[in-house]
Amino acid sequence: MKITNSNCKFVQGVLAGKDIEHTSRSLKAIAHPVRLQILCFIGNKEASVKDIVASVGTSQSNVSQHLSVMRAKGIVASKKVSNRVFYHVINSIVLQMMGVGKE
Repeated sequence: MKITNSNCKFVQGVLAGKDIEHTSRSLKAIAHPVRLQILCFIGNKEASVKDIVASVGTSQSNVSQHLSVMRAKGIVASKKVSNRVFYHVINSIVLQMMGVGKE
């Protein structure tokens, strides 16, 4: 759904001054308990898929699916080192909501 009246502006808090469409997409992309657990574990560091799986306590397949959704929505990015894939949060709104935002 495209918002036609974007007069609404966040004036306080971590969403202050943010674009409402971008904010909505970011919130939808993280609105799942497993995704929130992943983000909580990653925080402001990089973590391998293996470490994320161990922390979240679900299958590698499930974690990979959630990471794929968040990567497609610009929440996390990945880098491959040898045969391991590491993820980190790149979305500034999500980082700020987690309390690890960059100034």
